[in-house]
Amino acid sequence: MNIIESLEWRYAVKKFDENKYLTEKQIDILKNAFNLTATSYGLQTIKLVVIKNKELQAKLVEHSWNQQQIAQASHVFVLCVPKKYDTKNVDDYFNLVKKVRNTPDEILNPFKDFLLSNLKQKTQEELYIWNKNQAYIALGNLLTTCAVEKIDSCPMEGFTPEKYDEILDLESKNLQSVLVLPLGFRSDDDYMKDLKKVRKQTSETVLHIN
Repeated sequence: MNIIESLEWRYAVKKFDENKYLTEKQIDILKNAFNLTATSYGLQTIKLVVIKNKELQAKLVEHSWNQQQIAQASHVFVLCVPKKYDTKNVDDYFNLVKKVRNTPDEILNPFKDFLLSNLKQKTQEELYIWNKNQAYIALGNLLTTCAVEKIDSCPMEGFTPEKYDEILDLESKNLQSVLVLPLGFRSDDDYMKDLKKVRKQTSETVLHIN
């Protein structure tokens, strides 16, 4: 399928086939897609937690507005951002740039100093919003990759982050959950699977300025 056909095929699955599982190769593709997502300044502040544990998934259902897809899914991805953001991430990034590209300090330092100054002026709440916005970019990238790879998914904001953080012990990793993405394969009796996609005409959603 071409990309448009793949996106037409995609929908937010309401019922997964509990007996079908993603392969390790498919999971690796999704992890790499996440890792290659565009991020602000290339800092990659967001993290991905991959869950494949039916007992744990069942436990998370009550903290996911009782959405059964969490328990049914082959895997559950949890997109996270730092609970407390500090500038070590900037230092780590520029050290990596220097290692990969062998870029001299005299070229890197002006940009590095700008970033450090800019981020130090932001509150933790502002940094949280900034990081969370990037998690949405990663989610979009994952949804498109899933569509191309014929992997079903159901993006979710409907969950209790504090409970996820507690159950997954995210605080010890300086992380907090912001988005959830159960993955797998649609069930044959998912009532949504054969319904036509409802979208406005592109003439209503796209503006041209020439």
